[in-house]
Amino acid sequence: MEFNFQAQQLVGKHGVLSVKQDDEVARKLAMLIEGQCEGLGASQAAERYGCTKQRYYQILHTFEALGSAGLISKTRGPKRNYRRTDEVARQVVRHRFLDPQASPEVIAQKLRQSGLVISTRSVERVVAEYGLQKKTLRLPSKPRAARKG
Repeated sequence: MEFNFQAQQLVGKHGVLSVKQDDEVARKLAMLIEGQCEGLGASQAAERYGCTKQRYYQILHTFEALGSAGLISKTRGPKRNYRRTDEVARQVVRHRFLDPQASPEVIAQKLRQSGLVISTRSVERVVAEYGLQKKTLRLPSKPRAARKG
């Protein structure tokens, strides 16, 4: 069995199986089959599929432990807001209520002076999340001329 990258197909002795372009599970499984079952080896299979030998073994161990469900990629990045904690959000809301005219830059500076690590953009996000934007001044519409009738 071999994976044809141009045709996006698994090619075997007796037939062909098409694979969707974005099917990462099928690609990882094909890499493991070529590396483990077809005698290609970890280094060559990893290189052929554009990953490192170390990543090949990570995928292999995950597959052995969890099966094909383990081949689904997890979301990357932090799992929680480590900068915009609940305490930081409370302080942003507090500063906004104490001084409704204060800009996010000013609030961020005050929080940094009090020892909290926060960016201006994070303050803007908290303000937007809690709906604490400044009210825009609306001018009253011109009164309509009285109709003669």
